[in-house]
Amino acid sequence: MRNYIKSLIDEGRVLHFSLIDPDKVDDLSSLYDVSKELYEHGTSAFLVGGTLGVSSSKLDAILDLLDDFPIPKIIFPSNINLISQKADAIFFMSLLNSDDLYYVVGAQVAAAPLIKKLELETLPTAYLIVGHGGTAAHVGRARVIPYDNVDLAVAYSLAAQYMGMEFVYLEAGSGAPETVRPEMVQIVKRFSSVNVIVGGGIRSPERALELARAGANIIVTGNVIERDPHRAISIIESLGKVKVRE
Repeated sequence: MRNYIKSLIDEGRVLHFSLIDPDKVDDLSSLYDVSKELYEHGTSAFLVGGTLGVSSSKLDAILDLLDDFPIPKIIFPSNINLISQKADAIFFMSLLNSDDLYYVVGAQVAAAPLIKKLELETLPTAYLIVGHGGTAAHVGRARVIPYDNVDLAVAYSLAAQYMGMEFVYLEAGSGAPETVRPEMVQIVKRFSSVNVIVGGGIRSPERALELARAGANIIVTGNVIERDPHRAISIIESLGKVKVRE
């Protein structure tokens, strides 16, 4: 999985990951149809996970449904209950700007033996909640990075790099009224060597392109998929035309 992502980034591509929250899925057949469209229009991977109300059985049902599409299925965990051998990989995330050590390292320690047992590939990721933050910030007890505090975002990203993490996920929160700002992405990319993932509040191709051109390696959309799949597809198509060489 790591090699797959790295190869696409090395080609100069900006990736799109489709985030599916099992708790918000009521109709599996409708989800299948939407997932098929997302795959056919070029999404690079499916992320599966959510902050509240996700059961192991629902997680497995979604992962089973996505088996028909030959792109990675990556778990986007909020806690240790979101682990399944049906996935291809898991974001092994540390919420670095949480005031609760459980979300910084405690959950990771609890989950590590199971991940080892399942032989699930890990993608070491610093999860940084920015601006609005939403439910993830509340549940994770995050000391949210203000939208305009670029220096703080860079400091956390450098800390993640020096600790050996491969990805920094800048998260504005599900349904955020404002995305992470392109200026923050640009400076984080300038001063660190991590791959930058950006999610939260991305509702238009124009905003996705701004973030991509600022240096985001991966754009994540979730809410827009649930509310307007055709808009999500337009975001995927726009990113497919971007070539970025570092």
